[in-house]
Amino acid sequence: MSTEYRNFLALSYEELEELNLKAKSDRLNRVSADEIREARLKYLTDEKRIKAVTVLFSDLEGRLHLLDYDKKFLVASYDNLTFDGSSIRGFTAQKESDLRLGIDWSAFYWVPADVFGNGKVLVFGTVIDKSGAPYAGDLRGVLKNYSDRLYKEKGYTLNAANEIEGFLFAGRDAEKKYHQTGKFEYVNTGGYYHSLPLDPLRQFIDTCAEVQRAMGFQNEKDHPEVAPSQFEINYSYGEVVAAADQIQLYKLLTRQVATNMGYTASFLPKPVVGVNGSGMHTNMSITRDKTNLFWDPAGQEQLSSFGWEYIDRILSHALDICLILNPSVNSYRRLDPHFEAPNQIKASATDRGSMIRVPIGNSKSMRVEVRSVAPDANPYLVLYSLFKTGIDGQVASIDNLRQAHRYLPDNIYSAIEDFSSATWIAEILGADVQNRFTELKRAAADRSPRQLGTFVKGSEVQYHHEVYNQALWNEF
Repeated sequence: MSTEYRNFLALSYEELEELNLKAKSDRLNRVSADEIREARLKYLTDEKRIKAVTVLFSDLEGRLHLLDYDKKFLVASYDNLTFDGSSIRGFTAQKESDLRLGIDWSAFYWVPADVFGNGKVLVFGTVIDKSGAPYAGDLRGVLKNYSDRLYKEKGYTLNAANEIEGFLFAGRDAEKKYHQTGKFEYVNTGGYYHSLPLDPLRQFIDTCAEVQRAMGFQNEKDHPEVAPSQFEINYSYGEVVAAADQIQLYKLLTRQVATNMGYTASFLPKPVVGVNGSGMHTNMSITRDKTNLFWDPAGQEQLSSFGWEYIDRILSHALDICLILNPSVNSYRRLDPHFEAPNQIKASATDRGSMIRVPIGNSKSMRVEVRSVAPDANPYLVLYSLFKTGIDGQVASIDNLRQAHRYLPDNIYSAIEDFSSATWIAEILGADVQNRFTELKRAAADRSPRQLGTFVKGSEVQYHHEVYNQALWNEF
C-alpha cells in the first residue's frame, strides 16, 4: 500500500526525550490530575498526526496487554472505555466479565516510530470494576492507591529502581519453539563486559538504550552480563508506580527491538542450566520532604533504624511473599547458591547469596536491595508487596533474624503452599486475589515435572506465563 499521502507522527529521538522528560517531571512533582488530563486531551486534539492511542494494562501475573484506540474515539470516550475481563487470565469470570479502563494521564509516553509504529502514543490505564471501584486484580491500581495514600498521610514518597537482566537468543520466537528444539542458541559468548563494539549483543544493547533514552528513562549504564548472551540496561530511580511502568516498557521495547533484529529477548529466570540466571534486583528507598529515611551516617552500614526495621519485616515474611517474587516453575532453578543466587533469608552488606543486600550509599543513594526477585515477576505486585511488607508487616520472633540459617524454597510447590496459607497475603491482597494467583501458579506448576532435574524442560518454557501464546493459555 502506498504511503505517499500519509502524515503520521514520527518524532526525532531528541524531541521524544524532551517531551518524555517533561512528562516525567510533571509526574514526579505531582501536578494535579485534572491539569494533566486537560493538557493531554488538548494535545491529542491539536496534534493531527496521531492516529491511535495505545492503552496498556497488566493482568494478575504481570503479562502486559495493549489496546489501540482510535485517537478521536478516545478523546470523546476516555471516561467510558470497557473491555471483556473474562478474556484476561486471572481477571473476572465470564458471568461478571465487564470491566472498565480508566486513563492515568500522567503515565503518558511519546514513542520512537521505528519501534512502536508511526502515529501512536502510549498511556497506562487502570482497571475499574463494574461498581466503579478500583479492580482488586489490577495490582497497578493497588500500588498507585497505596503510594498515594502514604504520600497524603505520612508524606512518604516510595522510590524504586530495578536491575533487569535478560538473555538475547538467536532467532525469533525462540521460547515458543523451545519444546521442539530443546535448546537456546547464544548470539554472543563473551561474558561479563566483554563484547566487540558491533557484535550482535552490543548492537542490541545500544539500540535498546537509545530507545530508553528517548522515552525518558534517564539511563545510567548498560553492559553484557555474566552469562553468555546476557544483558542489563540500567536506568535511574523513580517514584514507585513510574518505576513499575518502566519495567513493563523495558521488557516490551527490548522484545520488540530483538524481534526487529531477528532475535528473541527472554526474561526466563534460568533458561540455560550451568550458567548464571537472570534476576531483577529491586532497590528501594523512602523519602519525606526529599530526605532519605534510610540514611543514617551513624547507623549500622549507614542504614537507619527505620531501614533495618523495613528489612526485618521483609525477612519475617520472606516465605509468604516468595511466590510473588519468584512466580514461575523456572524461577526456582535460579535460586541456586552455586551461581551467586540469593536463596538465603538474611541481610548482608557483602554476601550476594543473601536475599537482601545493603549497598554502599550516601544521603541520596542509601537504599535496600532485594536480590531474590525474578525478572518474570509482576512488577506492580512485587513493589506493592515489598513496600507494604517493609512498612506494615510484622517482625517475627526469630533469634538473630538478619543472619538466621533459613532458605527460600527450591521448588514452586513449596512456595505455593507458603503463599496460599499466609494470613499476611490474605491481609494485603484479599482472599479472592490470593486464591486466584494460587490457582494460576498451581496450574502452571502441574504442567511440569515436580522435580526440576538437571535440564530445562520444554513444559516450563512452553507454559511460562510470559510466552505469548493464546492457544496454550486456553489449555489451562
